[in-house]
Amino acid sequence: MTRPSADTTQTNRVLWILFFTALVVNFATINLRFFSDDPALYGSIAKQLIYHNTIWDLYSYSVDWLDKPHFPFWAIAVSFKLFGISTWSYKLPAIICYLLSMLYTWMFAKKYYSERVGIMAMLIVSTSLHIIMSNTDVRAEPYLMAFITGAIYHIAKLQERFNLVDLLLCALLTAFAIMTKGIFVVIPIGAALGGHLLLTRQFREVFRLKWLALIILTIIFTLPEVYALYVQFDLHPEKVVFEKTGVSGIKWFLYDSQFGRFNNDGPITRPSGDPFFFVHTLLWALAPWCLIFYYATGRTVKRMIKGVKQPEYYAFSGSMVLLLLFSISSFQLPFYTNIIFPLFAIPVANFCNENLSIKGEQVFRRVAQQVYIVAFPLVIFVIHFFLKPNSSLLMNIDLILLVVGGYFILSNKKIASQLKVFMLSCMVMLFVAFYLNTTFYPILVDHKGQPKAAEEVNRAIPANQVVYSLKSLNNGFQFYVDRPVKYVQFQNYQRTPTEKNAVFYADQEAINYFDQHKFGYRIIAEFIDYPQENLLPAFVNHQTRSQTLEKVYLIRKP
Repeated sequence: MTRPSADTTQTNRVLWILFFTALVVNFATINLRFFSDDPALYGSIAKQLIYHNTIWDLYSYSVDWLDKPHFPFWAIAVSFKLFGISTWSYKLPAIICYLLSMLYTWMFAKKYYSERVGIMAMLIVSTSLHIIMSNTDVRAEPYLMAFITGAIYHIAKLQERFNLVDLLLCALLTAFAIMTKGIFVVIPIGAALGGHLLLTRQFREVFRLKWLALIILTIIFTLPEVYALYVQFDLHPEKVVFEKTGVSGIKWFLYDSQFGRFNNDGPITRPSGDPFFFVHTLLWALAPWCLIFYYATGRTVKRMIKGVKQPEYYAFSGSMVLLLLFSISSFQLPFYTNIIFPLFAIPVANFCNENLSIKGEQVFRRVAQQVYIVAFPLVIFVIHFFLKPNSSLLMNIDLILLVVGGYFILSNKKIASQLKVFMLSCMVMLFVAFYLNTTFYPILVDHKGQPKAAEEVNRAIPANQVVYSLKSLNNGFQFYVDRPVKYVQFQNYQRTPTEKNAVFYADQEAINYFDQHKFGYRIIAEFIDYPQENLLPAFVNHQTRSQTLEKVYLIRKP
């Protein structure tokens, strides 16, 4: 067995150090309060599982809720049971799943390429801009990354040689993915296998009994989700869901939540999609690796057309089919593609590690990274100038670490030149992530009124007094209040009978409505709030920030 050279060992050691640093920076916000509604909603629903002492029924504001399958809520509820209800215990299961996705990414890339490509693929995922953002604003994507990548890894091993452990793990992870987002997640897993068999001309492999066993086991492992929906909704057609009765939870799970969104004709709709939405979204979401991803994908297609055998076709087939479906879907959101970033990262890592012989490819690889290496620090400097935080200490530490790390990489003669550029790209993204997580996001959170109003309720409102939210999207308030929160629409505030001394959380729109319609109310407390989820330049600029802020209130009926 050939031992790796000293240069190889040191290079891999530096890559490992960068990766573990990326994990620390990514998870530095584990206890940072929510600043968007979806994570707060998911956490609130998991709280309701605890309050209602159930594992089958999902509630928001103690009202039946049907929008996502159960698995993330089960995982979060277990974490709440073990560690108490908090921001960090909400994020913990997602962090575990993210680490699992990195393990599977490394094992898959190592199996078909090399250990170094595996480390680089993990780094590419962990330093992609939208992954950095999503590991702070945690939703369902880390779960899906783990389950889809893991299922593809085990299905690839199962295709080579039957193994009961791989069969069970592939079925289990696929079922977990289905119970996280719905049946569409079988598309990248099935496409990965189908594409590999098709492109390697192993057509007879499709008819192996092991695939039938895999399907049957996946269905069996998914039955808890079907049962949960059946007992909450199908057994109770009298329940009002989506403003109508007779809603089948199972039909929603199998059709409405998937094809309804794809066709944009389900109960939840958005403006029609753009076929190029993810083409331009990836320019920033997959930054700084997007340009290389586009080139590496095009090169792979060109080589396949020429009949050049590739190490594997799973990553290409699984990611491209799902990306195509996302692109033609009418329901599109920027974070959808996060779940296949590990599959995107593998060809990028292979291209960045390769000793290229074509001069043009060498120049492109270097310039495609240098664009981001220069642009991102400049953007952070501009943001910092306008943001004007109370202290620049963390920014200065961040900059020193970037300079010292960059100098070490550039001056190390044992690191190949193409890997120096790669490492600098990683360093720049760690610089960006450190700034976002230690300076920018804390300022954003500090201007969110919902957690502050919840803290005031927990501090000053007796536990026997009922608390209401006047909008369904006040989930940050719902999560951080240490008791169940009820819901009444602010338009119905006056005519809805409520408990004596009940407390209501109201935003400026509700208060304006009350004033216009002469509804009586008494303000208990008020808080400054940045009501947007999207960041406005006016908020970033400290001189105009006040123009973007509103007030939120705790009120009582007179």
